Amino acid sequence: MLRTWKRRAVAAALVLFAGTGALTACGGGSEEGAGGAEEIKLGFFPNVTHAPALVGIEKGIFTKHLGVAPKTATFNAGPSAVEALFAKGIDATFIGPNPAINAWSQSKGQGIKIISGAASGGAMLVVKPEIKSLEDLRGKKIATPQLGNTQDVAARSYFKSKGLNVGKDGSGDLTIVPQENSQTIETFKQGVIDGAWVPEPHASRLVVEAGAKVLVDEKDLWPDGKFVVTHLIVRTDFLKEHPETVRKLVQATVEAVDYINANPEDAKKAVNDQLAELAGKPLAKEIIDASFKNITFTVDPVASSLITGAKNAEAVGLLKPVDLNGIYDLTILNDVLKASGKAQVNAG
Repeated sequence: MLRTWKRRAVAAALVLFAGTGALTACGGGSEEGAGGAEEIKLGFFPNVTHAPALVGIEKGIFTKHLGVAPKTATFNAGPSAVEALFAKGIDATFIGPNPAINAWSQSKGQGIKIISGAASGGAMLVVKPEIKSLEDLRGKKIATPQLGNTQDVAARSYFKSKGLNVGKDGSGDLTIVPQENSQTIETFKQGVIDGAWVPEPHASRLVVEAGAKVLVDEKDLWPDGKFVVTHLIVRTDFLKEHPETVRKLVQATVEAVDYINANPEDAKKAVNDQLAELAGKPLAKEIIDASFKNITFTVDPVASSLITGAKNAEAVGLLKPVDLNGIYDLTILNDVLKASGKAQVNAG
């Protein structure tokens, strides 16, 4: 099963790096020293929840630390990013928790490590204004970014906890329709879907541009409103072979998060400039402002929410029971935090 999945992943990576438009390649090479790589291939999503990646690229923070601009690839959702990672199309990626759990499970704990947090919050269920309650969702169609991605698992788990059952194929008391976030605005406007459980900026876009309303803000479902929506993972073999490059990547991530929190208005501009380059147009100020308001940018991976996310995925049939012991390697992150006098984080 895993072997077949990996073959598909190799094909996906070949497409990804064949210049289809998903790839942005930058920079030249650098001398490879002890534990250093000549280049690093970095993945991320064109979402505001991935602002540390967007800001790090736009402000040159990754280039500053790595000595060369990373080669970058963008994804709509986590499962496709994991395929590229396992096919060695990318070395590290910003990603949501559930695809990271799946990667750990499918590789039997050998394939990836979570090395830093990036963002908490910023995911919501938004629906047509006439939908007043969860009961009104019966018979309706709700979009998620991709089967098995973080928001897909969150939606299925929440609906099940409220007595609305949905099968793996998306059918049930309501219908879940996995689709690319870029399609969701139009399908919502056309009445093809009745709502969507999506990350920022897509949730705010649906509200501002399409007249949707927030039915569930996911942060209201978590202790203290904190849950990991984006963290940074790396291939285990790349970490072992190039620890110094990974250290520089983590240093850049910490600086990018610090920059966002210290300079929110300039960070919004940096994010919007990157999104405009990737999507062809920037977000309206109202949308970028709302998105930032709904997200906390932090290198703390909020590990407790990962454990809960795994249990939720198991409960809805999208994950077999898995031992997550060892999925985190925060050694480099805590070294970087300690060196700069910041509080360290933990994996439990």
